[in-house]
Amino acid sequence: MTFSATLNQAIAAGDHSLDEFTAKSILKRCGIPTVEEACAATVEEAVAAAETLGYPVVLKALGRQLLHKSDRGLVHMGLTSTAAIKMAAKAMQREAGGALEGYLVQRQITGRREFVVGMIRDEQFGPMVLFGVGGVLTEALADTVMGMAPLSRTDAFEMVGAIRAQKLLEDFRGEAAVDRDALADILMAIGRLALAAPLLAEVDINPLVCTPSGSLVAVDALFTLAQAAPPATAREPVDPMAIGALFHPRSIAFIGASATLGKWGHMLPHHTISGGYQGEVHLVNPRGGTIAGKKALKRIADLPEAVDLAVVTLPAAKVLGIMSALAAKEIRYMVLVSSGFGETGSTGREMEERLVAAARDYGILILGPNTMGISNPHIKLHCTGTATMPESGATAMVSQSGNLGTQLLTFAEAQGVGIRAFCGSGNEAMITVADYLEAFAVDTQTAAVLLYLESVKSGPRFLAAARKVSRHKPIVLLKGGQTPAGRRAASSHTGAMATDQSVFDAVCRQAGILTVQHSMDLLDLAAAFTAMPLPSGKRVAIMTLGGGWGVVTTDLCARHGLEIPPLAPELISEIDRLLPPFWSRGNPVDLVGDNDPSVPLKVMEHLLKWEQCDAVIHLGIVGRRGYIEKLAAAVEHCDPSVPQTLTEAAVHRIATFERDYIEQIAQLMDQYGKPVVGVSLMKDARDKTVYTVDGVHQKTVLYETPERAVKALAQMVRYHRFQRRSQRATTPA
Repeated sequence: MTFSATLNQAIAAGDHSLDEFTAKSILKRCGIPTVEEACAATVEEAVAAAETLGYPVVLKALGRQLLHKSDRGLVHMGLTSTAAIKMAAKAMQREAGGALEGYLVQRQITGRREFVVGMIRDEQFGPMVLFGVGGVLTEALADTVMGMAPLSRTDAFEMVGAIRAQKLLEDFRGEAAVDRDALADILMAIGRLALAAPLLAEVDINPLVCTPSGSLVAVDALFTLAQAAPPATAREPVDPMAIGALFHPRSIAFIGASATLGKWGHMLPHHTISGGYQGEVHLVNPRGGTIAGKKALKRIADLPEAVDLAVVTLPAAKVLGIMSALAAKEIRYMVLVSSGFGETGSTGREMEERLVAAARDYGILILGPNTMGISNPHIKLHCTGTATMPESGATAMVSQSGNLGTQLLTFAEAQGVGIRAFCGSGNEAMITVADYLEAFAVDTQTAAVLLYLESVKSGPRFLAAARKVSRHKPIVLLKGGQTPAGRRAASSHTGAMATDQSVFDAVCRQAGILTVQHSMDLLDLAAAFTAMPLPSGKRVAIMTLGGGWGVVTTDLCARHGLEIPPLAPELISEIDRLLPPFWSRGNPVDLVGDNDPSVPLKVMEHLLKWEQCDAVIHLGIVGRRGYIEKLAAAVEHCDPSVPQTLTEAAVHRIATFERDYIEQIAQLMDQYGKPVVGVSLMKDARDKTVYTVDGVHQKTVLYETPERAVKALAQMVRYHRFQRRSQRATTPA
């Protein structure tokens, strides 16, 4: 009988789960090793089975309604005689009552290590395979990891290596290390089973026992059933070239343009025109008049031919009515700012669905609705609700929150983080995050992707698109709504361990997405990935103008998995020629307040030449200008007799040094291909995070704190590891 036939038969009988014997028979057919066992209808048959298997044995109550048998005393281990089996069977009869359908007799398996393998079916992402520390403490220890099916062998090995209790997988108290290849096979088999049997709601193998030889045996198994297969939720993908065209309009028509200050129909055209957009701009308002210094047209029909993009700010109820007029003018792209659609409830969702159907019929691609606009600084298109105009660059950004998106754009403008393209994705009625990712994957000007997400429309498409991007470009993601509202109703350990956030985290890890916890982390990583080369390893040299910062940064590096290697003797000798005899002679390198402006760069170059160094963090060397300015002001206040030219010269010297230092750091990164991450001693409104140097490919990055610098570098190291694993996984043997 096939998997599906077995499950359909059980569901037809009204069962919500399979008995353990049937569940393990399916596992065997999947190639998963199971304990040697026999099914018995009576106590006498159980005794006979025990004698055939050989003592000691385990006796279990068998029944489709008997879940979590250990908790109810329905598992008796180490039985060595007929009398012991009969006594255990009587105890089970009292506890299980009418739910007892028979007995399961198993050969006793020895092994100190127990794991759990399972599967749950997530609404967004489909079947998720789980692996972790098993036994009765599975939920208490919560040392588990998940991966979305189907699993590649690389995925499976990543899961095995992700649990905290790695010592259990190695040689352990005289027992051999776990057979990781066999464990990966089991995880992949569960993923295949889940895809082949959509009526399986949950799978729970607990414990999966590791024997003293390192082999694995499934000792217990629970399968719970779904009453119907999950519905297909396929969305029609959008051509990446169409998304590219939407962000490169040669002409824009604002439908619903307004002369009223503060309305969207007023803000968007004003910001677009004042931002320097060079394409044609047309304004449509039924009353005509003059808006933003331009004559407004009264009808869409009055527009000239070949307008590329319509930016619509009409009330939601009026949008469907303009679709035919837009199509008549051959307008193929729409940014729908209007709210009042799917975000408002069932009535709004129905209206949104009708709009999408009409858009497909007319061949119009809609961004939104309920978006706060788009930005493409490369063509000076700043069509957003705020007058934020970041410089052009290589960071693509999509936000499901308009407010957060606006804040990120504002920070990017202030900190010198260049933007490739930005949009508030709104309700994603037609263009989803997965579509944007596929467009960024083929866009040659995108070097890094920033996402703020609260949900995804299609989990499998999102994972596939993210993987495609991550092989070549980092994705940095901030997830909204991370606090779990509650655990899903589940009858297995696997289901109890799976929360929405744990599922999402697993998918991100599988896709190589770098997740962050704070909005500024997005910009910090955008700066790192678009300005500096990736480190080839995790070994860090620290150079500081004060000992305390070096200590703090060393601790931070250790917490984030970075290594601080000791300086090589020959390197110490080189630096001895540059610094006073009382310098630290170790990593971190304390410059001991040396005032020679050439020294930091000379030390920096020695560190970059060092083979044991993959990246350099420098602290406090830039940012002294503000202190000198304050000192000069204090001198002028206290002693007016001091020539102003003297204090001005001091300020000029430090400003010149810092400018030259910033330029030469970028040049050194170009030369040695290693990242150099800086921390400013003090920043003010004139300072940025990213500094572009004319004629130099790399850019200098200066963060405000050691914490931000180390976090950014650690994520760069993590991403580089992912890239190397991906390349190995896709390289033919």
